[in-house]
Amino acid sequence: MQLEIRPDPAEVGRARRWARSRLVGSGIGDEEPLAETLILLVSELVTNAVVHTGCPAVLRLSLPGGASEPSIVRLEVADSSDRAPVPRCAGDEATGGRGLALVDGLADRWGWSVEGTGKRIWCELDRCATPAEVAVDRGGAAECAGVVECVGGVRKEPRPAYGGLAYGAV
Repeated sequence: MQLEIRPDPAEVGRARRWARSRLVGSGIGDEEPLAETLILLVSELVTNAVVHTGCPAVLRLSLPGGASEPSIVRLEVADSSDRAPVPRCAGDEATGGRGLALVDGLADRWGWSVEGTGKRIWCELDRCATPAEVAVDRGGAAECAGVVECVGGVRKEPRPAYGGLAYGAV
């Protein structure tokens, strides 16, 4: 599913509302930490596309079919700018420049690739099986794909530093 984004900062709010409605429609509730994280990632990536390129963009979401099995939620924002995304080190007083650092810290994986004459920035979140059900199956320790601890249905582990075209790959 996708949403066309105009090069207007007001589109960021529209993108968040659209994504939230799609999450609810896929069984991911507003109260889930995964939903909050995904909406923040939508906000950051759409803001980057609108502010830094001044071009229209496309927001895409790939959502899992059910809540009972581990799955991957994928978010992509494509724009017509050929400039590579470059993580910045924002100063303490800066009001911007932290978007890709947030993506790196929150997403399980992220990266970018060329798409047509522009680029596509993507990120993925691992969605664990329903935490209460998994905790029973694993004797109280909720895990995602049997490897990583889960808190509230979202995978939790430290992320490696930036590097290459894909970041945070496990």
